[in-house]
Amino acid sequence: MFRASQPVPPAPPSTASSIPPVSPTTLEPRTQNWVGCWGAAPQLVESEIGVRDNRPPCALQDATLRQIILPTLDGSRVRLSISNAWGDAPVTMRAIHIADAMRGDAITASSSRQLTFGGSPSLTLRAGESTWSDPVSFSLQALKRTAISIHFGQVPNDTALTGHPGSRTTSYIQPGNAVNDAHLTNALSTEHWYFITAIDVLDSTRAAAVVTLGDSLTDGRGSTTDGNDRWPDFLARRLQGSNIGVLNMGIGGNTVVRGGLGPTALERFDRDALGQSSVRWVILLEGINDIGEGQRVEALVAAYERFVAMAHAKHVKVFASPILPFGGSIYDRVDTQRKRDVLNDWIRNSNCFDAVVDFDRAVRDPGAPHRLLDAYDCGDGLHLHPAGYEAIARAIDLRLFDR
Repeated sequence: MFRASQPVPPAPPSTASSIPPVSPTTLEPRTQNWVGCWGAAPQLVESEIGVRDNRPPCALQDATLRQIILPTLDGSRVRLSISNAWGDAPVTMRAIHIADAMRGDAITASSSRQLTFGGSPSLTLRAGESTWSDPVSFSLQALKRTAISIHFGQVPNDTALTGHPGSRTTSYIQPGNAVNDAHLTNALSTEHWYFITAIDVLDSTRAAAVVTLGDSLTDGRGSTTDGNDRWPDFLARRLQGSNIGVLNMGIGGNTVVRGGLGPTALERFDRDALGQSSVRWVILLEGINDIGEGQRVEALVAAYERFVAMAHAKHVKVFASPILPFGGSIYDRVDTQRKRDVLNDWIRNSNCFDAVVDFDRAVRDPGAPHRLLDAYDCGDGLHLHPAGYEAIARAIDLRLFDR
């Protein structure tokens, strides 16, 4: 059984909830040309009954969890990142397999490959630990459903699970070891991911990755479950053939500076954006929740400037969008609209960013620019239908990714 070598060190002091950073001892050296092709920003899974209860529908211990992902690059050698960052106890995974996914919970059993960790088919991560699998030969295909099946042993308390609640993708849980089963015969379903955080491919070309960092608008609130029609998904389709992986690092309810759901963007930027394999660009769309919750524009500006400085120190470019319209939403007040106008003027005209991608202009109502176009509004004045997310992706000039 493989055990990750060291616990994650304590996070630096913060004005908000601390984020467990990835331990450098668990990551493979950057000298290998690993490129990120799928990702999900990890957070503590909410477990407030009757409010935001995103725990699994049944116990994971001695059960198989099959999760579906959509990679954005082809590859023949892959690795998987697993995290127990918010666990209060060890997690043991007795077997982990990757396979081509079919409809629903089905896989092509002949494609299934076992993942190992330090040569072992099983893995134990202590509380706070994260690690990568050993490389495995597997024919990963861009934009083709891929399944990660995990058979669990010991699992942390279900109020201390690491995962990604806003998967907008159905996962399946069945008792016992079914990692290699073509179909799950008695599975419960849930629309969340647990423990998995990234897929990389080993690449010998000029492949690179773009990270989309944001809140529920990037996470895909208003998109179709299992439809893969968030704006990063549409961007990935536009970038096919360009050797650019797209990593969605949105967290629903997230903020830049303080409060919100999950670790703030300030806390997670180094890990979720700059910590991705072969990242070359970051697209930032975040701040609407900060404005809605009363945050000062000056604090957001300082955060954006810090992001750019951190990224440029690692030769990563940052593209940013103005805040989208929210007229008619829960955030629609005189003071918040004024802050949005001030902040958007700064984003467009400060020359802080390597480029401005103007998603605001792409989805606003020309006759009422503080509101979303009706055809794009999912109904709450804040989030978009898939057509709106496609409009965002189409507003990006792909020449920004020229190398």
